[in-house]
Amino acid sequence: MDNTNQRKALINSEIALFLRGLIIGKVLTLMVIGGLLWWLLKPNISSRYGVNSSSNQNINAPSNNTNASNFQTVADVPPASFNYGGSTAWASIRQLVDSQIQSARPELQLRYVDPANGSPGSSSGIRMLLDGKLDFAQSSRPLTDEEQAMARERGFTLKQRQVGMDGIAVVVNPSLKVSGLTVQQLQQIYLGQITNWNQVGGPNLPITAFSQRPEDADTVIFPSNSDLQGQPLGPNVQYVYSTTDAVRQLSKTPGGVYYASARSVVFQCSVKALLLGRTSGELIPPYREPMVSPEQCPRQRNQLNTQAIKNGSYPMIANLFVIIKQNKGQEQQIGDAYAKLLLTDQGQKAIEQAGFVGVR
Repeated sequence: MDNTNQRKALINSEIALFLRGLIIGKVLTLMVIGGLLWWLLKPNISSRYGVNSSSNQNINAPSNNTNASNFQTVADVPPASFNYGGSTAWASIRQLVDSQIQSARPELQLRYVDPANGSPGSSSGIRMLLDGKLDFAQSSRPLTDEEQAMARERGFTLKQRQVGMDGIAVVVNPSLKVSGLTVQQLQQIYLGQITNWNQVGGPNLPITAFSQRPEDADTVIFPSNSDLQGQPLGPNVQYVYSTTDAVRQLSKTPGGVYYASARSVVFQCSVKALLLGRTSGELIPPYREPMVSPEQCPRQRNQLNTQAIKNGSYPMIANLFVIIKQNKGQEQQIGDAYAKLLLTDQGQKAIEQAGFVGVR
């Protein structure tokens, strides 16, 4: 073989070696990328949670229906205008998160509707959904057996999908010298069994308890499985239209008390949030310590104690639910789509930006 043929054979050999190395390198690269993607996606898939049952059980059962990472990738979002409403605790979600959803999905239009009679809240929103006035509802409490029974009477069922968490905070006039309450003491106040602050270590001052009417309630302090559920509130309770109204009343009522979504009241300057506990020896603040005094507000504001809500040490939690009508119609389609949007990575991040705790 002459030199020319030798050089050609050498070149061909080098080319073959190069191509073989290139192919092997690409295969290894694809294997690495595939392994990385599997590692990244595996925890996201397994950590999506929702409620797939219409009962009040399995609130934190895992959901396999939400795999989207952002608003644009959620499928089956109906292109139409829909009415929704319910919990006033969701106000910041409607302002921040829903506006982002509609910007990303302009084919979807959401219109908030207040009740014609009564005050806005979880109960009134669910009632409007049952009456066909809303396409889906937002709630800060689970469905009741009575609401499920009413739905069945109308030929459908209701499903609740949990998308976030909030605390229930107890607030008083800033001048009141009481550091905290137990859950039982709070319940006894609203049942009229404790009527003076000196019964819970405070001054000799009558207690004025403010509350929404039970039929319009946004959050509840009597669990549905408790014997206290449904008992009439005490004669010391004064009814208010909304949390805004209650905060205004507290600021001029030294012995006043009110409970509501922690996100709605913890940052307010004109009221003081109390520590709350399952027992008197484990009182937990609904705000991040140290507490910001009224004199420092509004330059600084108290922030939600998200860590205590996440780890369950805070004794009263309000789970945030999308209430969906199960009628195989467009109402069910939009309710499912809205819950899926909120359960994406983008939706959960936006819920936390709105001041709540995500469920993942």
